Amino acid sequence: MSLSINTNSSASIAASNLSGNNTNLQKSLQRLSSGSRIVDSADDAGGLAVSMKMGAAIRRTEATNTNLANAKSFLKTQDGAFATATKVLTRMSELSILAQDVTKTSGDTGNYQTEFATLQQELTDLSAGKFNGVDMFGAGSAGTTAVVYTNEDSSTSTTITKSAFAGSTNMAATINTTGSSIAAVSSAQAATTTISSALSELATMRAVNGAESSMLSFAQEMLVANKNNLEAANSRIMDVDVAAESTQLARYNILQQAGTAMLAQANQSAQSVLKLLQG
Repeated sequence: MSLSINTNSSASIAASNLSGNNTNLQKSLQRLSSGSRIVDSADDAGGLAVSMKMGAAIRRTEATNTNLANAKSFLKTQDGAFATATKVLTRMSELSILAQDVTKTSGDTGNYQTEFATLQQELTDLSAGKFNGVDMFGAGSAGTTAVVYTNEDSSTSTTITKSAFAGSTNMAATINTTGSSIAAVSSAQAATTTISSALSELATMRAVNGAESSMLSFAQEMLVANKNNLEAANSRIMDVDVAAESTQLARYNILQQAGTAMLAQANQSAQSVLKLLQG
């Protein structure tokens, strides 16, 4: 190789290698300090795009799980009202039987009627129950339903029942009309029949409520499993392997130091020309 002053190819190559090693060292430091394998989009453009979609799906899954938890709270509150209504109806049926006792005076029966009327009002109040401003019970004899989406892209859904406990043809209204009084034996007998039927209906409502709550629990379990696996897949794309990257960092450190030393040597090599010019 000829000796020249204007061009030092060895130094240029050494400088290029040193620059590359410095870039790799800085990227390795960024990866270890951030914990991410992809520091910028140029590192893995395709992987970053997939990770962005997975990240959005994870957030939607978490939001869906929150919605399901709220729907379960709605059902639990509804069931609490059903439990209270069961106690009210049980007491009303007891009063209707007591009012049929031939040993009771009209005054005694009047006292029973007073409590009975108070319990009727309690049923009416329960039928107007709300959860966060949303009616817990539907109007009409069949009630209504509400849609609950069970996965993150809203492609699957289920329904929860707003049982027929409110409105003009609901359970409370029926009891307050058909079984409105126990002041006379005949009306007390009619009230007993009406309340017994209502208790049977209420048992069915609670069974439906429990089944729907259980269904939402299963949907939540599926969401949690899906979220965990999405996070694991996203981690494989985005998270840095600390052990492997630490090895790379040590390698780039050594290459940087060696490159710096070699560049210094290459810059000194041209000085050998001076010896040819001396003398």
